[in-house]
Amino acid sequence: MNKVSKRVLDVSVGAVALIAVSPVLVYASYKIKKEDNGPILFKQKRSGLNNEPFEMYKFRSMKVDNKVIGTHANNDENPYEAWKERVPDDFVFKTASGNNPNITNIGQVIRKYSIDELPQILNVLKGNMSIVGPRPEIIQITQHYDQKQQRRLEVKPGITGWAQVNGRSDMNHGKKIEYDLWYVDNHNFWIDLKIIWMTFIQVISGKGSV
Repeated sequence: MNKVSKRVLDVSVGAVALIAVSPVLVYASYKIKKEDNGPILFKQKRSGLNNEPFEMYKFRSMKVDNKVIGTHANNDENPYEAWKERVPDDFVFKTASGNNPNITNIGQVIRKYSIDELPQILNVLKGNMSIVGPRPEIIQITQHYDQKQQRRLEVKPGITGWAQVNGRSDMNHGKKIEYDLWYVDNHNFWIDLKIIWMTFIQVISGKGSV
């Protein structure tokens, strides 16, 4: 799949999606702001194409004064410093669970249905993400990639990807790399459409994203 056709697909799907979900975006923004008057968006540096950092957008689902946002927002702190040569295959990234008291009431809902990921449509239209691709990883993790793991950065990160439609939130890093590298080596227009459709089915069934 060449860069031009990939970009055309991204802009076309992104523009249609932005229009289609605009009522959801407006309502979610209103509820997030109303609940605790904090910022609507959560912005975080992630590793993009060829390991170039960019600012990824999400709807904020955590309370303003929780420790999770503070830790994740500080790119100077690296809890993975013990890793030397590569990210361990058995590593599983732990996100805040649904029972975490730091998650807002509206945050519970937007996480379940992956609504918190919708602002990334703006990243797609800006050109630093694609609709489909490996999920953008935090810089504290990618800086420990070995040569093989770095290959997942040869394509733009995506809102959804082959690993997401084939796995669960507790997928270990080795398996995720396996799926992502398969996509890097085999992606084309029809595979992207297949992943978009599979993602749609997951979201409407309430499974959410990985």
